Amino acid sequence: MMRSRVTSPVARLMSFFDSLAGRIAVVLALGMTIAAIVSLFAAEQARIRDFERVRLDRAALSAADIASRLQRDRGETTALLLADQIWGARFAPPGSQVTSPNPKLTRLLEHRIGAQAHPLGQSATFDWCFAKDKGNITRRAAGMIDPPQVDCWLIQFDDPAGHRTALTIDLPSLVAPPSSTLDPLFLLIILAAGIALASIVSRIATAPLRRLTRAADTFSIAFDPEPIPESGPTEVRTALRTFNLMQNRVREGFRERTQILAAISHDLQTPLTRLRLRIEQVQDEALRDRLIADLAATQSLVRDGLDLARSSESREEWSVVDIDSFVASVAEDASEFGANVSFAGGCELTIRVKPNALVRCLTNLIDNAVKYGGNADLLCRQERGRLIIEVSDNGPGIPDDRIAGMFEPFVRGESSRSRATGGTGIGLTIARAQAATFGGSVSLANRVGGGLVARLGMDMLPR
Repeated sequence: MMRSRVTSPVARLMSFFDSLAGRIAVVLALGMTIAAIVSLFAAEQARIRDFERVRLDRAALSAADIASRLQRDRGETTALLLADQIWGARFAPPGSQVTSPNPKLTRLLEHRIGAQAHPLGQSATFDWCFAKDKGNITRRAAGMIDPPQVDCWLIQFDDPAGHRTALTIDLPSLVAPPSSTLDPLFLLIILAAGIALASIVSRIATAPLRRLTRAADTFSIAFDPEPIPESGPTEVRTALRTFNLMQNRVREGFRERTQILAAISHDLQTPLTRLRLRIEQVQDEALRDRLIADLAATQSLVRDGLDLARSSESREEWSVVDIDSFVASVAEDASEFGANVSFAGGCELTIRVKPNALVRCLTNLIDNAVKYGGNADLLCRQERGRLIIEVSDNGPGIPDDRIAGMFEPFVRGESSRSRATGGTGIGLTIARAQAATFGGSVSLANRVGGGLVARLGMDMLPR
């Protein structure tokens, strides 16, 4: 028992993944998760590029400001730079060279200063920025553990007079915040959201297919199901319309078959009647009785064949009935004709059925129980969301290997009692066909204490 509890969720999960909804959910979840991660990665790269552009813009703006000052008043600006009176800008130490020119910054400076800007780049030499006050870099700012970091740039350009100027631009370093794109918790949230959304979308996408599947299941056991509402996308509406058309054509085929058999049966009545009249004129009494018996059997077969053909077709409207009162009424009707029939228990449920089909189904089961078992005990119970009506008898039962074949037309038991009861062997066939018209099913089983039990199962509608 414990093992089944452990494996049951796994089995349900595997069943879900084996379904179309499960496969759509997996594809959507993976697709949305990968798309979200790729989009976030692309956004992260754009953020890094924007951050780098801001850093370069700051250096270019500072260099352009110094170049503008030098052009307006070179002497005063030079004095201020030598005295370190311009924050973040100073003359570069003699012999300073750019080891790794930055093309992006070069283009920015050419745009802001002019074509006289020379190749430039970010300096890796920390001393360039603090050549005159290296002793101050050990000072700490409030709330900071390490010395303040700077972005230091070496910039060279020629002014209109032909003077080459080399500057170091040192600005407070901008540190990009850490990326959360690959954070495990963030990825888990994305995956969970993708799975949830994919599950909802897959259920919505496969809802019309589930409706079609239920309709096909109903049509496989009932020849008169209700048409499926034709709603949804164009492809779905087309499929549902085609399925409804198929149902109508199959129903018309069965009705045409029934009409043909009814016509044949009606046309046979006249020659059979004439044959009966002529048989009455036979002088040999023993021969006449045998011929009359054969003729009666022939007429019975014709009627039973027509009944069998009609049993699979039902144009009866659906109704909601109280099952206890309904079954009790059927049992009382059978008892009035002298049959030993009793209704042992109730379910206190209402069900949606075709009442006449249910009556005929129960009547055939009761007749078989009384004929072959001498009695019929009716019991109503619930089992796994279905309503079960049992018709039991105390007869000899049926060999287990022959139970399945008892629903075939014109198949009868081989006991002496069954031979004495007569009949053509289509009662169970008609009972199963009538049950199918309202989505029910009929099965047989031998009772442990002896006898046979016929079970009629159907979906139930709680009160």
